[in-house]
Amino acid sequence: MSVGDVGERGLIDFFSTLIEGFPRAVLPFGDDAVGIPLGNDALIINTDMLVGRTDVPPGMSYWQAGRKAAVMNVSDVVAKGAKPVGAVFSLGFPRQTMRDEAGDLVRGLNAGCREYGFYYLGGDTNECSDLVVSGTVFGLVARNNVVSRKGARPGDVVAVTGPFGLTAMGFKILLENLSAEPKAKDLGLRAVYEPQARMREGLVLSERSLVSSCIDSSDGLAWSLHEISKMSGVGFIIDSIPVPKEVQTFARSYGLDHFDLALYGGEEFELLVTIPSVKWNRAVDSVKVVGGTLHQIGIVTGEKEPVLRLPNQAEKKIEPRGFEHFRK
Repeated sequence: MSVGDVGERGLIDFFSTLIEGFPRAVLPFGDDAVGIPLGNDALIINTDMLVGRTDVPPGMSYWQAGRKAAVMNVSDVVAKGAKPVGAVFSLGFPRQTMRDEAGDLVRGLNAGCREYGFYYLGGDTNECSDLVVSGTVFGLVARNNVVSRKGARPGDVVAVTGPFGLTAMGFKILLENLSAEPKAKDLGLRAVYEPQARMREGLVLSERSLVSSCIDSSDGLAWSLHEISKMSGVGFIIDSIPVPKEVQTFARSYGLDHFDLALYGGEEFELLVTIPSVKWNRAVDSVKVVGGTLHQIGIVTGEKEPVLRLPNQAEKKIEPRGFEHFRK
């Protein structure tokens, strides 16, 4: 059986049977990041890898690739409520890479780190057959404020920090040569080339103990719902998804379902959160104060699977699919 047969998630499940669990872990195996107790705080560690062939789309500059590698790691750390404090990156370059291209990538890494208020501390450099950036970001959070994927309860509000579908549209423009109106194209390509981690939102929700669970949605909204469902033992009724009008228009022009683009596209780097209903108004106000938004998309149920229940449409299951390495 090859890794292509089992896929990324099957491979992770297999690895979990081979590793001795850390008994003092603050976060369960399989969460967005690792948590290690540090006095009254927790050290949150995330490692994420950017590979040229799978993670750098056509037209993305080396600077943008470097910044994206930083954002990828930041997003998982802030999803646990932690403030990033430093990062190391191991870099692999093909021999023919130009020195200035490598320099642009490092400048992008540095810019991404400084954008979120921490420093690029160093790492390793090696020769590879493809561009590889393996990053590790460290964050700190009070142990009582760590947010896991496990904790959602029936009756909680389900919410996201931003819209979905722009990156799916952008990838279709880039990879399938589809066309779009200039504004829509600009929005889609910007979402792909210049992703944003929702640090301010993640930190304020954690500091004020307003969320019961949280996950970075970079593998797609559908996958993220299923991950919380699996770890929390709950289900969801999703009755609203924020989809920009430009994505809706683009989808109609090609006979696509804009909700499918929103659910199964991936790489949005929004936070998907569950919030006890009694804390919902306070959560909305707290996120607004730091310049962000919360969009309610549904409720948590005890049915242990996510379903889509939109007005004037038949209810349907949300499939457990999205971006997965080793899968076509």
